[in-house]
Amino acid sequence: MIYEHPNGRFATDDDTLSAFNDHAQDEQMEWAQLLTTERYGHQALGAEEVGRSHFHKDHDRIVFSSAFRKLGGKTQVHPLAKNDHVHNRLIHSLEVGSVGRSLGIRVGERIRSQLPDWIEPDDLGVIVQSACLAHDIGNPPFGHAGEYAIQDWFKQPENAYLLEPLKANTRRDLTHFEGNAQGFRIIAQVEYHLNRGGLRLTHPTLGASIKYPWSAEHATTKGKFSVFEPELAIMQKLAHSLGLQTREHNRFQRHPLSYLMEAADDICYALIDLEDAVELHIIDFEEVSKVFMNIQGGSGLDLDDGDNGISPNRQLAALRGKTIGIMVDAVVDTFVRHQSAIMKGIFDGDLISQCPDHIRNGIAQAKALAHTKVFLDTQKTETEIGAYAVLSTLLQAFMTAGFELHKKQDYNQLSYRAKRVFDLMGMEAPSATWSPDEIYHRLIDHIAGMTDNYASYLARQIGGPSQPHFV
Repeated sequence: MIYEHPNGRFATDDDTLSAFNDHAQDEQMEWAQLLTTERYGHQALGAEEVGRSHFHKDHDRIVFSSAFRKLGGKTQVHPLAKNDHVHNRLIHSLEVGSVGRSLGIRVGERIRSQLPDWIEPDDLGVIVQSACLAHDIGNPPFGHAGEYAIQDWFKQPENAYLLEPLKANTRRDLTHFEGNAQGFRIIAQVEYHLNRGGLRLTHPTLGASIKYPWSAEHATTKGKFSVFEPELAIMQKLAHSLGLQTREHNRFQRHPLSYLMEAADDICYALIDLEDAVELHIIDFEEVSKVFMNIQGGSGLDLDDGDNGISPNRQLAALRGKTIGIMVDAVVDTFVRHQSAIMKGIFDGDLISQCPDHIRNGIAQAKALAHTKVFLDTQKTETEIGAYAVLSTLLQAFMTAGFELHKKQDYNQLSYRAKRVFDLMGMEAPSATWSPDEIYHRLIDHIAGMTDNYASYLARQIGGPSQPHFV
């Protein structure tokens, strides 16, 4: 096996990858390469517009994409259509983007002297914000429950025959389906310019959006990875362009700004999910406010008019704002303190885990509270069980049609049912000339792109009137 380092060196079986990486860790990534304005899938760079940089274009392309818009109909944590005040994936992504922008600008100000001439601190803010907006863009209907439903369906023995025509890596992608990998596929391959660059974002925005830059063979203990088999070549080119070191075959170093994207998501996920739980009367205000004050170091709530006459929800919003501000300060300090390790690709873990004890422990307390009281809530559990039924119905219809298309390789020879399934996809349907791997990934693109309500509706239509309404 031959491994190529972005600087042009190679590691072979004789020059072991371990020794190769030991030497690579002495090298440091360069901001000039990490912040290139090169745009993926588009030869001509083009001039910046007045008031809109290359990175602002990334932001706008994500915001105006249909994949981003559909996040408004996808579950964050709590079931949709029950309470207008709780978060969906779209609102969550916007809030994560807001926090990410602050983190990027603040870090940019702190390391301004290290940045190339064409980069301002605001550029780092826009890059991180754009990465945050795209961080959940690949999530299927029903959030994480949808991910598990897709994984489990492909693992069922009765569906094994459908996987037989596929490459081993494609089978692994499907049985370990990951929203992060689907997200990278959408922005780099599917949305706007199908198989011709996707959204055609700049390389820094793409790099900052990838939390787990490796394939399914290197999935974490929690099954996390960000690159499906079809996008590995894209990841390799991206790593070469940005100067991301190769750690193992199909495993790459993280872009430094991805740590800020991750921190912004962790902050919002840990705090705002609890705020929603108070709105839904799953958790008491006192429980959540105590967690927020612990993260603040016990400083508590300071409202000009006191607590009298102010609803718990408004008090909690004030607490949340102050808590996020304190966490942003801590994350920026942590990034700067560990910048040398981050730039060498040897930083271990995430930024929150390296923050002061009261923040790290407070976030752990918030996640524990969410696990014991929010994730086990009866209504949430009922919806997630329903998600399995919905996605199983859809997968059965679409994947069997894909299998038939692969076997017959002619739309005219398909069964009536298979033809009607592809009619639903219109111009987005796979070609009869494609490989089974390409066909299956395209079908998953379609299913994963559905909103919760549309997936439920279509499952009822396909499954007949006996299918229940889950959302």
